[in-house]
Amino acid sequence: MHPNEQHIEKFYSSFQVLDAARMTSCYHPEIVFSDPVFGRLSGADASTIWKMLCSRPTDLKLSFTDVRADDRTGAAHWEAQYKFSKTGRSVRNVIEASIAFRDGQIIKHNDSFSLWKWSSMALRPTGFFLGWAPFFRGAIRNDACRGLDLFRQRQK
Repeated sequence: MHPNEQHIEKFYSSFQVLDAARMTSCYHPEIVFSDPVFGRLSGADASTIWKMLCSRPTDLKLSFTDVRADDRTGAAHWEAQYKFSKTGRSVRNVIEASIAFRDGQIIKHNDSFSLWKWSSMALRPTGFFLGWAPFFRGAIRNDACRGLDLFRQRQK
């Protein structure tokens, strides 16, 4: 197994047990993370997402497969099942991660998934009917970033 594959496995196996410190130790200090909910975040902001998600009481069930990597890039398929805290609705999010490495750490991490499918599960029926709309996607992102800001403030 390539060392970078081991790095990806360490990241997701740490997420399975909600160990944010171990997860973020995989990240390069100049990490750039992006996904459909939070958008693009870099440095400490990218690590804070995982700290926030791991700090919540959760019924998270996480699985990952298809881990592959070489000296520069990597990828994984992962799925998260949980109840969305704001609505109590069950979500099964199917995610494709693309990763880039520098100096033996993750420097870029992009998670892609269908925001419409996610919002249909988490916010139905509103998410089903509006999850495709740019203004609604913006509202989801603003709400997620507001939550991240509140978490960051509480950590100070």
